Amino acid sequence: MTVYVGADYRGFEKKQRMLDFLAEQGKEVVDEGAFEYNEGDDFNDPAIAVAKEVRENPGAFGILICDSAHGVTMQANRFKGVRAAHCDNSESAKLAREHDDANILCLSAHFMDEDKMKEIISTFLETNFQGLERRVRRINRLDEREDYD
Repeated sequence: MTVYVGADYRGFEKKQRMLDFLAEQGKEVVDEGAFEYNEGDDFNDPAIAVAKEVRENPGAFGILICDSAHGVTMQANRFKGVRAAHCDNSESAKLAREHDDANILCLSAHFMDEDKMKEIISTFLETNFQGLERRVRRINRLDEREDYD
């Protein structure tokens, strides 16, 4: 399983620790930035990089971390085929995978500690999509937009 990980400066330190955690779990991990702490960076850049990789690599997952997780979630969801979910607990992560086939997990660096992040990440990556017809139909409708990117 390949996991693309990105963060802005607010999530930089926690991203570094989550990269190690994922590698320890046997995941193939790709760091999509930020590659250094820089208070002037934008959340958009790592969110775009992760979203493009997930879109181009079916079966891959993404993890994005920023201050609130709102910005990275909004940015990632602008890409066709990307289903980014902002989850703040394991049950939410489980439902995002089971019901909505979410492929990018967005986490708040401000509102959660590293242990909580690890718990949510594990749940997200270990949960399978249920694939019920009604859920597939709804997911397919997510890409019914006029403009993708």
